[in-house]
Amino acid sequence: MPAKSKNVAREWFNTIFYGALIAIVFRSFLLEPFNIPSGSMIPTLHVGDHIFVEKWAYGYSRYSFPFGSWKMWNGRFWADEPEIGDVIVFRNPINESQDYVKRLIGKPGDTVQMKEGRLYINGEMVVRENPRPYVVATLPKSMRSVGYYKDNMSIKGNKIWIDNNPAPFNYTIEYKSDKFCHMYNGACGVFTGTEYTEILPNGVKHSIVEFGDDAHFDNTELFTVPENHYFFMGDNRDNSGDSRGDVRFVPRDNVLGRVWFIWYSHNYYAPMLSVWSWGNKMRWDRFGMGIN
Repeated sequence: MPAKSKNVAREWFNTIFYGALIAIVFRSFLLEPFNIPSGSMIPTLHVGDHIFVEKWAYGYSRYSFPFGSWKMWNGRFWADEPEIGDVIVFRNPINESQDYVKRLIGKPGDTVQMKEGRLYINGEMVVRENPRPYVVATLPKSMRSVGYYKDNMSIKGNKIWIDNNPAPFNYTIEYKSDKFCHMYNGACGVFTGTEYTEILPNGVKHSIVEFGDDAHFDNTELFTVPENHYFFMGDNRDNSGDSRGDVRFVPRDNVLGRVWFIWYSHNYYAPMLSVWSWGNKMRWDRFGMGIN
């Protein structure tokens, strides 16, 4: 091979190799992007939100790195403890191919229980106040151009209107394929719940959504969080797979990092290349939003 061709090939190899190395180091030690595929953290996170996670917040375990599933070591280094109320991404201990995002509710030694829809931590009922309506609209994509209309409510793109005025309550809108809506009867529609402000024992305030106080996980056993484990729950209390169910207690090593902010958000209204649809697709008000 001529010297010039060898130099070009070497330059290409170096560019690809060092680019990949920088990306791996950046994702492993600094920030890692994730997208939100489910509504378990509504109203804090919406389906279609893209987030950055601080990898340095709680130190590093083998799960912090691309080769974490190789089980090369256990434990954390440069470790720091999370606080109750932190929104955290962790590796599902039941299925290590899945990453979950939930809110930390219990630390080692804490007791957690749900009774008639109310959260109890260490035997004390957690305060929830300021009830207000919250709407979750999951609509088939066939409605994205014609809109949804019922009674005095209309939905089009990213907006809900009541009597031709902007809705006076919070909401989230997501568009699914028509096939999905037909296949999973009852998964698509417009659902009205109640948004509350929850105040955790350490003073952290955040919003939750309840669709009732008699759902499957609204009455649970008394959980005692074991050493080196955590207890997580979704803010969409009646529609979250979390530590109340199969996920159970999450090992300390499985924690990946704290959610920092939303850098991009959309509602699946149309393909990204459909620039003319961005007004109805992009949730501009969520770009750069910090997470509480």
